[in-house]
Order: sequence, then C-alpha cells, then structure tokens
Amino acid sequence: VRGFAGIEVEHGRGEWKTYGDVENYQPGKFQIKTFNKISPIGLGRFPTESYDVLAEQAQNAHAILLRSYKLQEEDIPKTTRAIARCGAGTNNIPVARMTELGIPVFNTPGANANAVKELVLCGMFLGSRRIVDGINHMTELGKQGLAKERVEKDKALFGGQELAGKTLAVIGLGHIGSQTARDAKALGMNLVGYDPGLSVASALKLPRKLELKDSITAAVAGADYISLNIPYIKGENGTHGIIGKEVIGHFKPGAILLNFARGELVDSGAMKEFLDTNDGKYISDFPDDLLWDHKSSVILPHLGASTEEAEDAAASMAAETIRDFLETGRIRNSVNFPDTALPDRPEGAVRFTVVNKNLPGMLAHITETFANAGLNILQQINHSKGDIAYNVMDVETAGHEEVLSFKTVQEQITMLDGVSSSRIIYGTPGTGFARNLDGTYFV
Repeated sequence: VRGFAGIEVEHGRGEWKTYGDVENYQPGKFQIKTFNKISPIGLGRFPTESYDVLAEQAQNAHAILLRSYKLQEEDIPKTTRAIARCGAGTNNIPVARMTELGIPVFNTPGANANAVKELVLCGMFLGSRRIVDGINHMTELGKQGLAKERVEKDKALFGGQELAGKTLAVIGLGHIGSQTARDAKALGMNLVGYDPGLSVASALKLPRKLELKDSITAAVAGADYISLNIPYIKGENGTHGIIGKEVIGHFKPGAILLNFARGELVDSGAMKEFLDTNDGKYISDFPDDLLWDHKSSVILPHLGASTEEAEDAAASMAAETIRDFLETGRIRNSVNFPDTALPDRPEGAVRFTVVNKNLPGMLAHITETFANAGLNILQQINHSKGDIAYNVMDVETAGHEEVLSFKTVQEQITMLDGVSSSRIIYGTPGTGFARNLDGTYFV
C-alpha cells in the first residue's frame, strides 16, 4: 500500500505583502473584498473560520463581491482570483480586461428574476388602467378639497382595459421571460414569444400554449403588450436599438412596450414617433431624454431587483459561486470563462488549476511539465471560451518522498508563455496562487 506524501505549497515568496495591506491580512483565510452594501444573508454563506469578509480596505483580497460599484483595474489587488457581481449585468466591470488578466467574472442569472417579473406585471397594469394619471388627479383634487366630491364622477376620465384575452409578446425567454409568460398565462393572456437562443431547460419552463415565432417582427405583430427580456450587447450584431423603426413599424395601434431590461435596446426616436401617432404606451425603469416626460410614458426608478428577497438571493448565489471556485476550482455562471467542473478530488491528490490563452499546444506544454517533474495526473478537464482556456487537474501524491514540493513545477507552469495564473487547491485557504505578471513570477 502506497502512502501519501506531505505537500509543500509556496505562498508569499519574498516581499509579496508589499502589494497589499499587512495589517488587514489574516493568513489561513480567504479574504473577500466587498463594494456596495451586500446582503448579510449572502455574506453569511462565507464560513468565518475560513473566510475574512472586509470592505474596501481588503488589500490582499482573493475575491471581490460587488453590486453596482463601477470597478476599476486599480481597485483589484494582484492577489485577486475572481470577481462576482450580485446581479445579472456586468457592464460595471471591465470584463475584457479581466479576461486578459485571467480573472473569471461571475454573475447571478435568475436570482432577481421573480422581482423583475413582478415589476413587468406591474407595468402591464400601469399601462392598462391609467393608474398613475388617476393618482396624480386625486392628489390635485385633494389639495383643492374636492377629492370626496369627485371620486366617483371623475372615474370616467381614466378608463382602461383588462389583461385577460389580450396578447403578450415576450422577447427573450430566459429566467425573467419564462416566468413572465407563466404568470401572464395565469391571468388569461394569449402568448407569443421569440428567443433565437432558447435553451432546452428554458423551453421546458414555458407554458404549453405559448406560440414561438421566428423573428421579433413576427412576435410583436398583433401583440397588445410587448415585454423585452434580452441582454444589451454592444457592437456589430449586438442589441443596441434592436427595437427600432422596423420592429416598431409592426406594432399594432395602442401596443404597450414594457422595457425592464435595458434602455439602450429601444430606439428612442422611433418609439417617440409611435407614441406621438398611436395610442400606445412605453413603460420602463430606464430614463430616456426623449421619452421620460412623454404623456404616454411611465418611467420608474430602476426598481427591477430592488427587493430584499432579490438582494438576498443574488448575494447568496454570488457567495456560493465564489466559494465553489476558490475551494474546488469549479466555474459556473461566468461571463468570460467556460463552465468547468471536475469530480471530487481523489484522496491524497492535489488539485491544480491553470488559466492560459486559448492557443494550440498549451495543454501539451502543461502536462509535459508535470511529466518531467515525475507527477502523474489522475484526472483532468480543459475547457475554453473565446481567447481563454481553463484547466483543472488532480495530481497524484502517492509513492513520492515524505514531503512533495510543488514550488518548482508551479513556477515552471506559471511562467510558460501564454499562462496567466495557476492555483494549487490543497491545505491552507488562500495559499498556492501564482501569477505571471508580464514575465515576473508573483506568488
């Protein structure tokens, strides 16, 4: 029977702590840096015996957790392994630069879906019954002492329509879109939808009688209500102004557009022209220079995910994602790295992860380095996404000397041309991380 070797992992060679704040650094724990006010329920997912959660003073952070703070590269310590946003959008994080640095960026898809869906439903009622106009009218009458006298008489000024029997077009059938469709069906609405990237998992959540269309124009034609639930993507083939003159030209008179996704999805000029000439409405929680004060617009604060439940769920998901990555190397819900998961580490094995550019021959160079060091890889996985590749390998320790050092092999792998960083996930939390900083070995 072969015994397992003791493991020696390098951490803190030389004066590495000069990169950070020695006073706030606690060896033996993962350090989490937070921006914004993060839900205590979510932060409670980090066990205190192995995690130290600090605010912006955390200068040796292993991971960053934030909400809406606009993150700059100078906010990110060189010790950072990962960043997670408590929410779906990541436009406040320099994702492209993080990819170049080999840092995965995570989000929390679906965590705020119920909150946004409820606001979409609220928007349909606001667009149908002139509720806001009625509230403002009664407020003015109250100031004149006429509210009681006119409360019945003036109700005829604010007639509306019911949702039952009307048609809702859902553009984007992910977490929010599918939940909106299900609840709209329960309200007696007819459903059409469009989503060119519809997954099997999302399709299984849709109401049976939802009619899928092959284009946005086909979906909106004849719809009484149109709900946008798609991401904002810049650049060529993106979604900027996707609801433009051509699409809006297929709206029926009186159509109500609900935009709780992103303001930039809608061509404001085309939408204003529609509202000026048709009895339609625009309901959104994104302000717009052309539409914010239009008589047929109802513009709310950006309330989509502003519920205690959504904030708790998003922070909890973000914390669990960070923990999973730091403790096992697993990647899920990343916007710039591929989903990657290796089965549990075999007894006595050491888990080694490598982030590198997605170039031919990189995996061969990495495995060759292990072989030259006399180390056997028990199991491994290699996934790529765009320009980045991520490797997870479990290395055997049985049959070696009493103490097996990974210092040399980690430095050799980290300093390979094209490698961004490496981690040894074994033993003391926070140790075993190395980066290739423009040809300088940082541990």
